[in-house]
Formats: sequence, C-alpha cells, structure tokens
Amino acid sequence: MGLKLEDIAQIDNKLSQRHIDLDPGGYFIIYLEQETGLICAKHFTNVIDEHGLAVDPETGKVIPARGKVARTHTTVFTGRTAKELSVEIFEKTKPCPVTQLDHAAYLGREFVRAEIALVTGQEYVQD
Repeated sequence: MGLKLEDIAQIDNKLSQRHIDLDPGGYFIIYLEQETGLICAKHFTNVIDEHGLAVDPETGKVIPARGKVARTHTTVFTGRTAKELSVEIFEKTKPCPVTQLDHAAYLGREFVRAEIALVTGQEYVQD
C-alpha cells in the first residue's frame, strides 16, 4: 500500500520546520499571474551576517522571515512551466543567482507546486 495524501502532507509539514542555511546568492518570492498563465519568481539579493541572518545589502538591516518588507527585487523571472522557469534561472542566467544545492532543490519543488496550482486554478502559497 502506497502513501496517502495525508501522509505526504504530514511528512512535508514536518520537513518544512527544519533549519536550512540561507543562500548568500539571495532569495526568491514566488507567485502566480493566473491571468497571463505565468509562474513568477522575484529575486532579491542579500548578505548573510555572522549570525547566519539575511541582511539587506543596502541598509545593513536584518530581513525578517515573516511579514512585509519594503525591498526592491533585482530581477523577475517568469515561465509557463516549472521547467521553463528553472531553465531561465539555472541555465540562462550567468552567474546563476542560486549558490546552494539545497536552495536549488527547494526552488524546483516550489516551482512544481506553483505549476500545479496554475494548471488547476488553485491558490499558491510559497512554503
């Protein structure tokens, strides 16, 4: 007998609580543009301080993990599918804005989740 949807959700929820090191290459805010059929990923640069916290390179202030932050993105990447968006970021952009493999794996998972939401018309909320 295989995994049930509830089992998968429980595993994913537990793993979402783990610590991961921040990527010095920056971070992405992923969202959908349902009306244009695009998955979008805004890229923001950051600096990682001696405490492992992301700091705004312009202000030197710590970037909070929750809540709204007034920052300007460096680039908006878009794609109609998870694969198209991944090719834009990881193959066509030099230098690649992602510098850690765990961050790349996370983005791939999120892009697939966003693609499914786009195709099914569901709401997408980044993990």
